[in-house]
Amino acid sequence: MLAGSALTAAAAPAAAAPPVSTLTKSVQGVSDPAGHGDTATWVVSYASGANGAATITDTIGAGQSYVPGSLRVPPGWTGTEGNPVSASNPAVRNGGTALSSLLTPPVQTSAATTGGDGFTPILHRTPDGRLQSWNVYHHVPAANPKLVCTDLATSAPCPGGPWPRPLNTTPGPFGTGATGDIASPLEPQYVRDPADPARVYYSATTATSIGVGCLDLAAPGNCGYWPLATRAGQVVELGGLVQAGGNLYGVATSGNVVCWTIATQSACAGQPYAPIVPFTNSNGYYLGALTVVAGKVFASSSPYGGGVPVLGCFDPATTSACAGWASPKPVGPSGNVTYNAYTAYSTTGAEVGACSSTTGAPNVTTCYALDGSALAAPPGPAGLADYLYVFNPEVVRTGNRVRSYLGVWGSPPHLGATVCHDWSTGTSCAGLPSPAPHPNVNGGYTRDYGYAYDSPTGCLIALGDAGVLFSVDPDTGASPCVRSGASVSLTPAQFYCDGAAHPVAYTRARLTGVTPANVNFGASTAKVVDQNGNPVATPGFAPDGTVDLTGVSATSLTVTASLVLNNASDFTGGNQPALVVEFTGDAPQMCFRTTIAADCTVTSIANTAGGTDATGTFTSNTVTRRVAPGSACLPNVVVNKEICASHTPANCKAGGAGPWVKEAPVGVLGLLNATAYWRITVTNNGPIAVSDAYVVDDVEPSCQTGPFTLQPGESKQVHCSTYALLSLFPLTNSAKAKYTPVNGDRAYSAWSSAKACSLLCVLG
Repeated sequence: MLAGSALTAAAAPAAAAPPVSTLTKSVQGVSDPAGHGDTATWVVSYASGANGAATITDTIGAGQSYVPGSLRVPPGWTGTEGNPVSASNPAVRNGGTALSSLLTPPVQTSAATTGGDGFTPILHRTPDGRLQSWNVYHHVPAANPKLVCTDLATSAPCPGGPWPRPLNTTPGPFGTGATGDIASPLEPQYVRDPADPARVYYSATTATSIGVGCLDLAAPGNCGYWPLATRAGQVVELGGLVQAGGNLYGVATSGNVVCWTIATQSACAGQPYAPIVPFTNSNGYYLGALTVVAGKVFASSSPYGGGVPVLGCFDPATTSACAGWASPKPVGPSGNVTYNAYTAYSTTGAEVGACSSTTGAPNVTTCYALDGSALAAPPGPAGLADYLYVFNPEVVRTGNRVRSYLGVWGSPPHLGATVCHDWSTGTSCAGLPSPAPHPNVNGGYTRDYGYAYDSPTGCLIALGDAGVLFSVDPDTGASPCVRSGASVSLTPAQFYCDGAAHPVAYTRARLTGVTPANVNFGASTAKVVDQNGNPVATPGFAPDGTVDLTGVSATSLTVTASLVLNNASDFTGGNQPALVVEFTGDAPQMCFRTTIAADCTVTSIANTAGGTDATGTFTSNTVTRRVAPGSACLPNVVVNKEICASHTPANCKAGGAGPWVKEAPVGVLGLLNATAYWRITVTNNGPIAVSDAYVVDDVEPSCQTGPFTLQPGESKQVHCSTYALLSLFPLTNSAKAKYTPVNGDRAYSAWSSAKACSLLCVLG
C-alpha cells in the first residue's frame, strides 16, 4: 500500500520563475578609444518583467559631464536631468511597449465650488489622462486672484494651490495673493494655440493697455502679455478673443478691432482697425461677444447709455467692415442688451451667418447671413422668456450634425438651464427639454454661463454664476453625464532613441479596471485614426472591452474610447480605470549625452545604469570607453644624449660630475683608455604619463634600456659606454625614445646626438 501510494502521488508542480526586469546599456558616437572633448550618447534599454511603477537611474561617471537638454525618455515616462539622470513611469504596462490614459469618471457636482464667479471652463488633460477644468473669475480687478483649477476626477482643487491664483504679465509660475496686474473681462472668450493646445490666449486689461494674455496649463504658469492698444478715452476694455486665419481678433469698448498674430506673437500691421460697432461700456467692461463665420469676425455690442443692440462684421482680408455691413445691424429693441454672438449653420453644417439673442422685454433673437440679409432665427433661443440672460454656445459637431448649447438663467423658475438647437434639423435638439434645467445640481441653482465639450467622454462640462462645476449629457440634458472616456496617441518610434530601426506591431487597445457589465458597449464607441487623422477600420469593442489592432499599419495611432456607462461603480473606492494601447517591439530606451572632459588626466569613462520596479532592483552592464590623448594632451618626450669630457673615469659614471658635453675634445678618449662614456636623459615634458618607454641606440647596444614609465615632468638618465674608439675618424652616436601614451599609439622622440672625437675632429 505504501508503494502504491508513492506511485499514485502527484508530483509537486515546479515553482514558477520569478519575473525579471533587465537593463542593457550601450554607447554611441565615440570610438574606442574616444577623444577628449568627444560627445558620447548613452542608450539604456529597459525590458520590463512586470507591470507597475518603474524608475531608471544613471549616475554619470567621472571624466564626463551631462549635456543639458539631451535626455530622451519614452512616452509615459518623466525624465529628470542632472547627475544622476533618471526616468520614472508610474504605470509600466505590456513590457513597457504601451501607453495609457486614465478614463475620466462621470463628473459629479464639484464637492467644493470653484470659489468665485467663474465663466467658461477651459479643459486640459494631464499626461496621465486626468481631466482638469480651469476657469478665470470674470470682471475681477487686476490685483485680485482669479484663476482656479479643479481636478474633475476628484471634484477637488488641482495640486499646486493655493487657488485661486492671480494673472500676471510677466511669464513664469503663478503667484499668490493679491499680486496680479491683469484684470479679467466681463465675458471671456479663449483661443488655444494650434501648435500647443495647453497654451491658452485670453483678452487682458492692464492699468495702461488692453491686449493678449497667455496661460500655460501644462507648466503651469503665465506665458506672456502683448499690449495692442493704450487705455484712453473710449478704449476701456477688450472683449473676448476669436481666431481667424492664424490671427487673434478682439473688439475694444470703443468698437475698434485689434489683431495679434499667433505665429510671430506680435501685433498685426495697421491695427487697431476702424470701429465696427458703437462704443459700449458696462461699468468699465465690454458688453457683447464675438464669433467667426467663414473667416469673418462678427461682434455684438450693447451701446453705452442704452439704445439698440447691434451686430457688426469685420473682414480680415480687407481689414475693414464686411461687404454689406458698412454699418452694424440691429439685433433687438432699444433697451435690450446682448451677451452673445454665435454662428448660424445650414442643415449640412456649413457656416452661413451670425446670430445674437438679446435680453429684455421681450427677449429677441436675430440672425443675419454673411451678406447682411436676414436669416431665420433658431426657435429655441427665439422662444425664451423675457429677461433671461443668454450666453455664447458651445458647438458640438458630430459628422454633419451640428448642435449649439447655450447657457441661460434669470429669475425663478429659470435658475439655470441649457438651450440646445440642432442646426441639422432646424429645430430644438431631440431628447432634451427646451430649456433643460439641472435639478440635481445645487438644487437647480446653477446660473449657467458656458460649457466645454469633452470629446473623449462626450460630456459637456458646465459652469455658471453659482460657481459650481457639473456635467451635462448632451443627448438627454441629464446631470451628471454618466459617461467616461479617454484618448491615447501612440507612436512606437518615440519609444526608441538610438536611431536604429525597430520593427513593431500593434496588438490591441483595452480597458483596465473596468467591469464589462458596467459598460453599454453597444452605445459606446472606439475611434481609431492614423497620423493623418484618417479612420482606421477596427472591429470595435469586444465584450471584454478590448479592441483588436493586429494588422494595422500606421506610423502612429490615436485611439479614443467614448463609453456610455450602465453605472459608475468602477470609479469608486480608489479604483482608476484606464485605456491602454499596446504594441510589440524591442525594449524601450532612455538616452542622454555626455561630453568627455578636456582634462588630460581623463584616460577612461564608464557608466552603469540601475533600476527598480515591481520585480525588485537591478543593474545594467557597465560600458567603458578608453580615452586617447588629443593634440593638447600628447606627451612631449625629449632625449638629450651627451658624452663625458672629463679625464677622470669616475666623473663619467652614473652620478658623476662630468662635465657632460655634446662633443668630447681630442685627447680625452686616449686618457680614458679609448672609452667613450655616454649619458642619455629622457624627459617627459607633456601633460600625461607615458608607459612602455625604451631608449633606442643604433650604435651602442648597452645604451638601450626599458621598459620604464615617466610621469609628467619626470626624467630618467641612462649611462653607458663604448670601448676602443681610438681611430682617425670621429664617432657620432644618436639615441631616441620610443614610448606609448596612455590609450595612444606607439610614438618616438627626436634623435639626440653626441660626438666622440679623434684626430680628424681637429683636422676637420
